[in-house]
Amino acid sequence: MAADSAGALSEVRLHRAARIEDAVHEIIERRLRQRGWQPVITAYTGYGASGWARVMARVVLTRHPQPRKKQLEKLRGWRSFTTSPVNHARVQIQVGDKIHETYTDRSGYVDCRVEGELDPGWSSVRLTAEGAEPVEAPIRVVDPDMKFGLISDIDDTVMVTALPRPLLAAWNTFVLDEHARMAVPGMAVLYERLVAANAGAPVFYLSTGAWNVAPTLTRFLSRHLYPAGPLLLTDWGPTTDRWFRSGQEHKLNTLRRLASEFPDIRWLLIGDDGQHDQEIYSEFARAHPENVAAVAIRRLSPTQAVLAGAVPGPSNSAEAVGSGGKTWFAAPDGAGLWSLLRDTDIV
Repeated sequence: MAADSAGALSEVRLHRAARIEDAVHEIIERRLRQRGWQPVITAYTGYGASGWARVMARVVLTRHPQPRKKQLEKLRGWRSFTTSPVNHARVQIQVGDKIHETYTDRSGYVDCRVEGELDPGWSSVRLTAEGAEPVEAPIRVVDPDMKFGLISDIDDTVMVTALPRPLLAAWNTFVLDEHARMAVPGMAVLYERLVAANAGAPVFYLSTGAWNVAPTLTRFLSRHLYPAGPLLLTDWGPTTDRWFRSGQEHKLNTLRRLASEFPDIRWLLIGDDGQHDQEIYSEFARAHPENVAAVAIRRLSPTQAVLAGAVPGPSNSAEAVGSGGKTWFAAPDGAGLWSLLRDTDIV
């Protein structure tokens, strides 16, 4: 009875836009099931530590569930959005010998922390849902002795997408495939060197992008030889209390969560000067100085800065400056940032 009351209260508090979205999803799901569409589980890379794991996935309806090989082929962005979420689907998560049960949210997502022992390094958990083929979700398990980690922005930091420009953002997201996106010079080499210098260091990719494009981003990062790591994205659309989610709030809340989950790790925060990374990292560094090793900012070129709506700055120099008690490194590419970082205690 208490659960029913809580659910009713939650439904009453839903924003109007969320109620409309839910009604549309319900109609679409019912009609697609009548046409023979089947549920499929999309597993995202999770992470964890000794005794627990954060598991992230989504259950959607598709016309013809594709085999794994087909899923890895190049896809234009819009195809990632041609699915319908399965609301309140029961999902079982097997971690070692333990089996946990949860339900998808109103957008078909699973994001939960479960108990279970996994060895440090790369592991996996098994996800099952009624009517869907079981899948393995990769989990990056952080060694309890690890003291250093890397958190990186994606857009205009490792990949040029010009997201602040609405029309080009839509073109990049819905039309182009990952083969047409450009990697930022030297950043993959920088990350590999940092990971090599700190064996076992976790790498997280934090972005305001939608979970729909997670497979595309994963293929892009792998193709350009970036270290593997969990993507920490967000869900577009209405929330329970507003029309749209706040990208800045998503990033800041995620940083706070990682600081809480890994209190002994000091993070190198990497972003760019085209959006709000500097403000977000600065706020986080002031609130959690013990969790920040340094901040590295990739400077956009003058053309990129203008198109991104930022003020062009010096793009051909690398420099380190002090700010808020932390060292901030700035350079136009990975090679410039490495020239500054290689002589620090981070490497």
